Amino acid sequence: MVMSESLRGVPAGVRLRPITDRDLPFLHRVYAESRAEEMALVADWSDAQKAEFLRFQFEAQHAHYTKHYPDARLDVIVLDGEDVGRLYVARLAGEIRLMDIALLAGHRGRGIGGALVRALLEEARRDGCFVTLHVEDHNPARRLYERLGFVKAGEEGIYTRMRWTPPAPATASA
Repeated sequence: MVMSESLRGVPAGVRLRPITDRDLPFLHRVYAESRAEEMALVADWSDAQKAEFLRFQFEAQHAHYTKHYPDARLDVIVLDGEDVGRLYVARLAGEIRLMDIALLAGHRGRGIGGALVRALLEEARRDGCFVTLHVEDHNPARRLYERLGFVKAGEEGIYTRMRWTPPAPATASA
């Protein structure tokens, strides 16, 4: 699915565009903001130590995604011309893997992320495949995933693997 052109059900002004190397500082910022609450709990690190840790983690994650998912779509979420987040999706045999979705703090809670996930679910429904993702238990997005019909499919370290299965097609009675 090419979501950059028309995004059904997504708020007006939202589009996706493939990341480039020029986006790496922005993508690092999105990553760092997504970990801000967690970093606030680490009282014995200086701000410089936290920044270095987040830089290292972002670079490791980015390297992992590009190495292990070379055909994935790694997109910047754009709202009215402003970069506001990231959406990383791998389309595998029979599966859409939502690798990551994150928005800058000022753009959360406005329906953008939920609408993008629902667009992926609609794609999966049309294609007859399932959607998987990994989420930390304390991540507020987990409640959204559960509302959308994702169920726990396993645990992997600090992450819960979740899966959404499309409803079975209705059969016509004779």
